[in-house]
Amino acid sequence: MRSSNRPLLTIGRIIGPHGIKGEAKLFSYSESIEPFVPGIHLVLKRPDGKKGEYTLISARPHKKGGLLKLEGIDSIDEVNVWRDAEVFLERTSLKELDDGAYYWFQIIGLKVVTVDHQLLGKITNIIRTGSNDVYVVRNQSKEVLVPAIESVIVEINLNEQLMRVDPPEGLLDL
Repeated sequence: MRSSNRPLLTIGRIIGPHGIKGEAKLFSYSESIEPFVPGIHLVLKRPDGKKGEYTLISARPHKKGGLLKLEGIDSIDEVNVWRDAEVFLERTSLKELDDGAYYWFQIIGLKVVTVDHQLLGKITNIIRTGSNDVYVVRNQSKEVLVPAIESVIVEINLNEQLMRVDPPEGLLDL
């Protein structure tokens, strides 16, 4: 398989067919379907371990995910073969982001420390809210919700796997 030696990123799950011409409904794990650019290669992996690789013909937004048309999948039955399959993308297929912008997979797992060097834990999840994201930071004993806003996030260093924060008054008193 073409992508077997390349780093893959799980970006969604096929949840079923849409229409009769082989479009697949995608539950996206990302904020948008922007990473789904025609011509990229996607790897599908079913819960039973069966894998397949397809070239993306088209992608469009649909409800909380998207609709994908994959080369070689042209019917409802062919989409149903991949129902519940995870969808993987080569990390090298992702577009470069502007400075200060990050993909969620880059943020989750970062160690979080305050500006005065207090270790808060690691980011385990990201909650999407209307105004800004919120980072869920956990250690062995507690969980802290850190707003992803400029006044709180002082530094993100991917090389050191570290986020430095200046939490608002009272955030750590919970």
